[in-house]
Amino acid sequence: MRSIFGALAALVILAPAGAYGIDLSSLSNQDASAGLRDALTQGAGKAVELLGRPGGFLDNPKVKIPLPDTLRRVESGMRLLGMKKQADELVVSMNRAAEAAVPEAKVLLVDAVKKMSLQDAKKILTGGDTAATEYFRRATSPELTKRFLPIVTKATQNVDLANQYNGLVERGAQLGLVGKDERIENYVTRKALDGLFAMIAEQERAIRRDPVGAATGAARKVFEMLR
Repeated sequence: MRSIFGALAALVILAPAGAYGIDLSSLSNQDASAGLRDALTQGAGKAVELLGRPGGFLDNPKVKIPLPDTLRRVESGMRLLGMKKQADELVVSMNRAAEAAVPEAKVLLVDAVKKMSLQDAKKILTGGDTAATEYFRRATSPELTKRFLPIVTKATQNVDLANQYNGLVERGAQLGLVGKDERIENYVTRKALDGLFAMIAEQERAIRRDPVGAATGAARKVFEMLR
């Protein structure tokens, strides 16, 4: 299974739990624990692989980062004034920035899996359709933001329209109209994280609806326990 959460076959425990008669106490078994961790690690790695490459954001309408709301409200006017090129350049630079930042997530997501407690694992197995995604978000968002921000800043700082937008934000912040967290680099960082977790969540829901065999031995053991 090669989809983003293909390795998450262990999570078939959720919806069909009654049909398979799963005993969650089996999570204390070393093989079961290793299998779930392996599945989560593979799934996180695949998500990063798909998004952290050229076109990962820009060519995917589900996660493509649009102009900030403030600019989108005047986008048509900008294009009429001959600023279409600048607007398009900013959209491309924002999405390229996200693509450059996402590979930083892999180590942190894998580390989150390693630190997963038995209680965390049971919540993932008994939670909703995006329980694993929600665990990743809780466990990694603050540090991911720190890792992403400098990369995004570097990728957007030489874009004229980005600098103009940041200038407007600075003036608005001085007047108390907006917060400085509305700067373009903060906006893109938030959208990059949203895109990463949205992609993981989409695939997690898919595998819960239609689980298939796990990709590696450790994860496969967990899957076979359910049959």
